[in-house]
Amino acid sequence: MSKNLFKDFNFVSSKKWKQQIQFELKGADYNETLIWNSPEGIKVKPFYHNDDTDAYLSINTNASMFLICQNIFVYDVEKSIQRAKESIERGAESILFTIEEERTDIKKLLESLSLDTITIYFNLKFLSIDFIKKIELIAKEKKATVFLNLDPIGQLAKDGNWFATSEKDNFVTLNLLSKTISTCSILSINSSLYQNAGANMVQQIAYSLAQANEYFNRITTINQPMVFQVSVGTNYFFEIAKLRTLRTLFNLIAKEYNHHFDCHILVTPTKRNKTVYDYNVNLLRTTTECMSAILGGANAIANLPYDALYHKDNEFGDRIARNQLLILKHESYFDKVNNPADGSYYIESLTQQLAEKSLVLFKDIEANGGFLKQLNDGIIKRKIQESADKEQELFDSGKEILLGTNKYPNKDDKMKHDLELFPFVKNKPRKTLITPIIEKRLAEKIEQERLEKE
Repeated sequence: MSKNLFKDFNFVSSKKWKQQIQFELKGADYNETLIWNSPEGIKVKPFYHNDDTDAYLSINTNASMFLICQNIFVYDVEKSIQRAKESIERGAESILFTIEEERTDIKKLLESLSLDTITIYFNLKFLSIDFIKKIELIAKEKKATVFLNLDPIGQLAKDGNWFATSEKDNFVTLNLLSKTISTCSILSINSSLYQNAGANMVQQIAYSLAQANEYFNRITTINQPMVFQVSVGTNYFFEIAKLRTLRTLFNLIAKEYNHHFDCHILVTPTKRNKTVYDYNVNLLRTTTECMSAILGGANAIANLPYDALYHKDNEFGDRIARNQLLILKHESYFDKVNNPADGSYYIESLTQQLAEKSLVLFKDIEANGGFLKQLNDGIIKRKIQESADKEQELFDSGKEILLGTNKYPNKDDKMKHDLELFPFVKNKPRKTLITPIIEKRLAEKIEQERLEKE
């Protein structure tokens, strides 16, 4: 037997495949029957062939190295320490601490953990040089890997206002930090905001890169990797291609600034397609989304518990979410191959097309004043809203399906007395510099109508 089994078969060109498909269609139109258009304007074909691909992008995803991350909101420091230790004992390899109060005892929180064996991420709801210097000191002493995830532009986009700091200008604060913080990675881009608000993938990539470009232009010294916090949805192969595209284009732009660090991608499943009713389906959605994240090259994944929309943080939801990743990593062998998407003509084609379209949009943003100007002018929000409205229309008409919600709903399912959290968009009247970008789930209107009838 030949070692190369493909030599035993005659080569079939893409032209011959298409001719055979057209024959099998028995007169039906090939383009109308088998080709569909994505929201990004990409025509998805029924098959992909080596003939159609001129060149492949060389992308090192390091898929086998992804870290299982545990989200912890820090309110009570003692409880947060206990929860972090329990999470690590049960398989977590990194922790993402969300901290709202500057008075939080950060020294007590960090010194209680074995920082030499885990990676620490922060989502800080404030910008304080003194607080960050405390983290830096502990990181140096314990030789810890720490990502601070500071994103003032993301704060402006989401909240409508900058961080309040003693330096007033957030970029002045970042420049001061960049000169004094050497151990911790400082900067982050909250790409999740755009996805959860309804942006299509080209917009997500281009806006994230344009935001990173603002930091390159405004921060004099960037000596650590930049973190992209990305949300992924259930368009399986597209999401794989999205992460590959983001990494490729970031490296392309970073070289222009002599920044030679690869970006660091922290992924979480999107909230946009999650539901309150028939909530167990959320487990299926997050599983495929985590798979896309791994295959696309995420450095770390913080899974979203199936009940995160309506329950406060709880041990059961966290354990299930963590176990999903543990199964993927240790029982499904997703940790055995570094570049699993290599050689897939479909994914290569999607990556190439997303890269081309995202780069066009990125260049258009830069040619028209840059991301921050378009954000202040309301252009970014308007463009995202246009994409979100199109997706919402598809959902409302039943063309985009969420099982258990707009198709095959369980009429006997009751949720009114199980809501610990308010799962819908909250109105928060306040004075803002710009109109913030609002995250909104597709199922909110249907769910509110069902809750009123219970």
